[in-house]
Amino acid sequence: MPKNSVETHGPVHLGKATLYADKYDAALLDPIPRALARASLAAGSAQALPFRGMDVWTAYEISWLDAAGKPIVAMAEFEFPFDSAAIVESKSFKLYLNSFNQTVFAHWAEVQAVLVRDLSGLTGADVVVRLMTLEEGLSLTVAAFEGENIDALAVSCTAYEPDANLLQLAPRRVEVSEHLCSDLLKSNCPVTGQPDWASLSIRYTGAAIDRASLLRYIVSYRHHRDFHEHCVESIFIDILQRCQPRSLTVYARYTRRGGLDINPFRTNCAERPPRLRLVRQ
Repeated sequence: MPKNSVETHGPVHLGKATLYADKYDAALLDPIPRALARASLAAGSAQALPFRGMDVWTAYEISWLDAAGKPIVAMAEFEFPFDSAAIVESKSFKLYLNSFNQTVFAHWAEVQAVLVRDLSGLTGADVVVRLMTLEEGLSLTVAAFEGENIDALAVSCTAYEPDANLLQLAPRRVEVSEHLCSDLLKSNCPVTGQPDWASLSIRYTGAAIDRASLLRYIVSYRHHRDFHEHCVESIFIDILQRCQPRSLTVYARYTRRGGLDINPFRTNCAERPPRLRLVRQ
């Protein structure tokens, strides 16, 4: 299938009672077009977007049967390019992975090949899949973002829907390169309303951003209903437009739900996200 060419429809399983299939079924996967969310951004096409990056997913509940019928358990990392035509609806992804449970695969390589084929076909882009033993999964060390955490700032918060006007530059317009972090990001599923908790990393070079204003802005997502990926893209665009840094990277690592964590990474620099797990993952 050509890159960025994919048939999409609304999520079939999200917010509904669902039977869990345990025999392989790729039809369980639901795509959600990125264009639906990006229409509200300043730029709507991949060519015009001021960022690049990826969505890194970690799956902790993967299992299948070997040729002798013995269960195998594994973990996996998935990298979805930022310019894929679609994202994967997370509940459908869980249902799809569960469909491997009673399915026989002769080799790990066969499982990996099936995952790459199905996810790349669904999203219209080349998806990278790292299938790992639990021992290999230990390489994802539980750590914290390396930046300076701003959550201890004494601020008054009254806005709980995103408001870019909260973002302000520091009174002294000094040039800085800094890495700021917060564990206070919370958004909500746009369909079910379930809370989505995240830690946020913001690395930039440019005029200093007022940290109190940044923290108020992060907190303003508390009632917001949207998918993880679009929340991060909105944060990136708002900081870029309001504060005009020369370089900017925004990386959110969301708390695991249903055996999956979703970690959108957006940047206008030549960077890749660090491989780590946070304490809530």
